[in-house]
Amino acid sequence: MAVGFEDYGPDCDSMRITAFLDIPGQDNLTPLARLEKYAFSENVFNRQIIARGLLDVFRDFSNNEEDFLTVMEIVVRLSEDAEPTVRTELMEQIPPIAIFLQESRPKFPTAFFEYLMPIVVRYLTDVNNQVRKAGQEALLILLEQDLVAQSDIENKVCPILLDLSAPDSDDEYKVEAVNIICKMASMLSRTTVEHMLLPRFCELCSDGKLFQVRKICAANFGDICNAVGQEATERLLIPKFFELCSDSVWGMRKACAECFMAVSYTTSPEVRRSKLSPLFISLISDTCRWVRQAAFQSLGPFISTFANPSSAGLYIREDGTLSIRPPAQDVNSNPCQPSNNVTVMSSSANAALSSSEQPMEIKPESSTEETSAEAHTKLSEDLNKNSLEQSSDCCGSPAEDASGSCQGDTGAEGSKQSSFPGLSSGLPPAEDVFNTFLYWRPPLPDISQDLELLQVKAEKHNDGCSVPCNNCVASSEIKKVLESLQEHIDDPDVQAQVQVLSAALRAAQFDSVGDCDTKKMEESGDNLQNKMILDETVVSDAACNQVQGDTLSSPASQDDISDQSSTSVLKSTDSEEQHRGSSVFLRKEQENNPPFEDDKSKLQDIIPQPLLDQYLSMTDPARAQTVDTEIAKHCAYSLPGVALTLGRQNWHCLKDTYETLASDVQWKVRRTLAFSIHELAVILGDQLTAADLVPIFNGFLKDLDEVRIGVLKHLYDFLKLLHADKRREYLYQLQEFVVTDNSRNWRFRYELAEQLILILELYNPNDVYDYLRHIALTLCSDKVSEVRWISFKLVVAILQKFYANSASALGLNFINELVVRFRHCSKWVGRQAFAFICQAVVEEECMPVDQFVEHLLPSLLSLASDPVPNVRVLLAKALRQTLLEKAYFKSVGNPHLEAAEETILALQSDRDQDVSFFATIKLKQDNMDNITIEKQN
Repeated sequence: MAVGFEDYGPDCDSMRITAFLDIPGQDNLTPLARLEKYAFSENVFNRQIIARGLLDVFRDFSNNEEDFLTVMEIVVRLSEDAEPTVRTELMEQIPPIAIFLQESRPKFPTAFFEYLMPIVVRYLTDVNNQVRKAGQEALLILLEQDLVAQSDIENKVCPILLDLSAPDSDDEYKVEAVNIICKMASMLSRTTVEHMLLPRFCELCSDGKLFQVRKICAANFGDICNAVGQEATERLLIPKFFELCSDSVWGMRKACAECFMAVSYTTSPEVRRSKLSPLFISLISDTCRWVRQAAFQSLGPFISTFANPSSAGLYIREDGTLSIRPPAQDVNSNPCQPSNNVTVMSSSANAALSSSEQPMEIKPESSTEETSAEAHTKLSEDLNKNSLEQSSDCCGSPAEDASGSCQGDTGAEGSKQSSFPGLSSGLPPAEDVFNTFLYWRPPLPDISQDLELLQVKAEKHNDGCSVPCNNCVASSEIKKVLESLQEHIDDPDVQAQVQVLSAALRAAQFDSVGDCDTKKMEESGDNLQNKMILDETVVSDAACNQVQGDTLSSPASQDDISDQSSTSVLKSTDSEEQHRGSSVFLRKEQENNPPFEDDKSKLQDIIPQPLLDQYLSMTDPARAQTVDTEIAKHCAYSLPGVALTLGRQNWHCLKDTYETLASDVQWKVRRTLAFSIHELAVILGDQLTAADLVPIFNGFLKDLDEVRIGVLKHLYDFLKLLHADKRREYLYQLQEFVVTDNSRNWRFRYELAEQLILILELYNPNDVYDYLRHIALTLCSDKVSEVRWISFKLVVAILQKFYANSASALGLNFINELVVRFRHCSKWVGRQAFAFICQAVVEEECMPVDQFVEHLLPSLLSLASDPVPNVRVLLAKALRQTLLEKAYFKSVGNPHLEAAEETILALQSDRDQDVSFFATIKLKQDNMDNITIEKQN
């Protein structure tokens, strides 16, 4: 030991480093002197060992203040060691030493701040890279444990980091400094970050010299936003975020896309909708595939930041599960009353959805009609007049039915007023509503004055020709708008708007086909007339009927609603041309409902429509080729969050996408949906679940085991949301879970048994006896022991179900079946199972004691003569640990107590040691307790 620690070797972490200090050696030195000797030995290995064992040294010398201070001085001198490995070892010990000193603060209140904290700060500028990294990690640990004083942070740590990250600083130091600034921001107070670190962070975001610095800033941008709060984020950080999102290096843009949700979460809804949404669209259409891939992966999470519990009607519990909002906090669902939390349009649509048997039909007073542009004002007014004149010949629109419950008079004068009290105040101003023209497309020429002029001229025409003339005028004006957009036709958003106006042009032309002046229509649209089909005439009629209902809205929003009508006409027509004949369901919808109604459901106002359009496009096979092969999986993963954001009133926007994902060829996509279908059922409610999710759920039941396990793990959660009659249909299908693709997949059957224990409460005793009983007994005979043991608990739960619901006859029949199947089983595992079941029955008290002693106890006691010791062992456990501990068997004069005691005595003298041990262990424990009590007395 006089030489050093060479005998210990390099791997001496487990040894007590200070042990050598107590060994008397040839040097005749005290332990403290010996510590100092080896701490400054010429042998590097000795110094490393001392640095590694400093925590033990402090523990041994903390009782004496003088010795403790001496050790502290040794540590300070050791921190100046020329060998980087020694300094690294020392720095790795600083956090545990600081925690120890924190616990011993009454003895050494300022030791850490006076001696150790300066070492940590100094190591941040060490010349050795490894030492600096150790210092940075130690600093983060100290900050996380709240061991650094606020004064030290502001006066020592932050100034050093600001110097290291200065523009003229070394590149390597600057990269490390910005990294530590970003990581420590979440651990500091908001005031400290905002006043000391935020200005430098903003400068670093614009660092034109090192892209590594900007990339670190982009990757941690969300954490910085969360640290400084909403006001500072919107005032200082959002402009920098825009710069990073348009950086020339694709890695920066990719990092911004990955943290987009965190940034959005910190901003206000207005900034999120008006600024971040267009920015995200630019990332999702980036020229770099990796940026687009990251953006699409973040699209669902970003959409989820638009969620509003007041409109969704759901809230998240502390355990993370979804729950329906209590009625007192529910969104007002009466279509005749305004809501304080959301607009009247939105709440009325929600009510209509929850009470309708056809949940896909969305009422025209839905909030999706509130967002539109003003470019089609004249066209909308013409369509309104046309629809009013044809109202006697056409069936009433859903808007007329909804408004009829609130207003008795829906005449021409009343059609210009809102059918809801307080509607004008409930709707946001037109300039504040999200508008695709304002945010996504180049500005269009202002033709409002021309349209008003034309409207005055059109009103002078006679009643018979007013509608077609107005439609012709509207067509010519739309043509002018289309011509003005031709110079921007390369923009995809402008192309979409051209399609909208083209569809509106076709609708206006067809309105005049059956009236007085067909010739004018032919002159204005001769090129488009040849492409028209009969279904588009139906679309036009539906648009007229719809706009007639929309005239019941307030004048402030009437123009916006009309524009959405035009947009929906186009979408419905395109959808029919692409998907005609694709399924029976679509054909029925086309027969029963106008195409306008069907495709208008793709619109909503919860989130910007382009975001939803991009999300719905994630199921497009072309996306898998150009963006990411697993883009459909990302879409499926985030779909519950998107559905929660949109609310059940807008489920129609996601229904087709969900059905597409449910039939995806990749089983990973279907598996993702299977694991979340129960959460989606909570979001949608029982009616939409029965209509749209149950068929998909049924398909998952027949899928691969990798998909079925997702359904199985939450089978109870899904079934409990269904109505009793619908739930009963699954009784027979439950037995299909017993059969798996791979018989070795025993965990699948184990999960089934666990779910069946929960599912028992959903069915009546007769159904349990007829269907679930057979599954339980089949699982009890499984080849895998784990499955059998959980199945025995299922059997006990079934027995408890019978007696809890006064179905004693079913319980008795089940007991007789258990006796025959298990007590008289030819295999010893069956007889062992019978003992376990009887023990569990007594523990759970799932049946009356008199019934147990009459029907089960005699068969249980007869196992005492079983030839297999494992059976007798379980019998001894059941009797000694459970049965004889019950008050019923402790009562004096119990006729069954004697038989149980005789069986115990026989088992205590059993030839097998394990049987006799478990038969007497409880008795020995009682004796030990009695001896202890006597000694205490």
